[in-house]
Amino acid sequence: MGTVRSWGRYPAFPQEAHPVAWRDSARAAWTDAVGERGTMLPFGNGRSYGDSCLAASGHVLQTLPLDRLIAADWKSGVLRAEPGVTLEQILEVAIPRGWMLPVTPGTKYATLGGAIANDVHGKNHHVRGTFGRYVRRFALARSDGSVSECAPEEHAELFAATVGGLGLTGLILWAEIQLMPIRSSMIDVTNIRFANLDEFFALSERLDPLHEYGVAWVDCLARGATLGRGIYMIGDHADSGPLEADRRKKRTVPFTLPVPIFNPLTLRAFNELFYRKQMSDEAKSTVGYDQYFYPLDSLLEWNRIYGRAGFQQYQCVVPAAVSRDAIHAILAAIAKSGTGSFLAVLKRCGDLPSPGLLSFPLDGTSLALDFPQRDALNERLFTELDAIVREAQGRIYPAKDAHMSGADFRAAYPQWQQLESLRDPAILSRFWERTTRI
Repeated sequence: MGTVRSWGRYPAFPQEAHPVAWRDSARAAWTDAVGERGTMLPFGNGRSYGDSCLAASGHVLQTLPLDRLIAADWKSGVLRAEPGVTLEQILEVAIPRGWMLPVTPGTKYATLGGAIANDVHGKNHHVRGTFGRYVRRFALARSDGSVSECAPEEHAELFAATVGGLGLTGLILWAEIQLMPIRSSMIDVTNIRFANLDEFFALSERLDPLHEYGVAWVDCLARGATLGRGIYMIGDHADSGPLEADRRKKRTVPFTLPVPIFNPLTLRAFNELFYRKQMSDEAKSTVGYDQYFYPLDSLLEWNRIYGRAGFQQYQCVVPAAVSRDAIHAILAAIAKSGTGSFLAVLKRCGDLPSPGLLSFPLDGTSLALDFPQRDALNERLFTELDAIVREAQGRIYPAKDAHMSGADFRAAYPQWQQLESLRDPAILSRFWERTTRI
């Protein structure tokens, strides 16, 4: 056994990990652990930020050793793998054969099981929807000893509850996904600098329908006429070029800093530099997929830069009809607070439905950024941001959350009761206990 934490290191509830190495022994190991602890929670590679990956009991069933590729049909792009396989492992075998994940989050170190449990989304949500749309089937083990093979047409209720179900319905033993064909591992990118939030919405409305990927970096400290300024980054898979998995060497943050590296002064300087580093208002380039999709993965253990207290990510989505006003109000509140992160991500989401009950995205605009953990400051700011999101009838992403009130969660995700009725009684997370029982 070892100790694991969530990626944000907040809240500080270290978990005792009980690794499972073989599918055949998974149920027995789970039964034994539950018999001792009462409840547990499946845990992958710990890339969830808040407490959705933390067990209420403090004991998790770690699936990372279940990391085998079981089968693949490289003519159709269908791949079957165990839940502990990381997206990086899938990309390493798929890209040289001309296949890509149709949906990927901002890290390739998430596991396949975690991608399903959080129904992750990416820069092409407006075109492809969420990860769950490409899950064909999976085997789900439950604490009563049963194993169900779930698909959209088979054990459909369990399938829908498991996709985006935060690991609460059982232990995925294997999953089968559909990959997307590509001709090159390179991405054609156009970076466009915009002066304020109105320009972002104009760019997004015009360019999103024309490109596979679209996302913006936004200066979270800009105010007044420049509020919401940033760089819009559109991308498409190149029509020609190499099909190569990324092999670049990574750097590592060697230790946890005593205090966060970013404060209002350094953050303001960084944002100004990042906004101005592009010499022209529009710049075109062709880059490797790793550079475009996973910029933070190039720095291993980057969460250490936020200091010993950790950090919280605030990610919300608000409906399209009120996106402009709501995002304006949110960015104004953040700029006024003088805090935030160097990587603030603004993204228009599409209207493609997810097969999951608790999927996060909706037709509208999503904003995500990190905040060093400062209890009083974060509590004041998040209270203000929550009120804006609530009034807009938006919602907060459970995979990134460590503060959302039970009332806000239950109002934003009314199908939580259906998930609760299908939750495995031997599985309980701190997030679920916090948001459904208080």
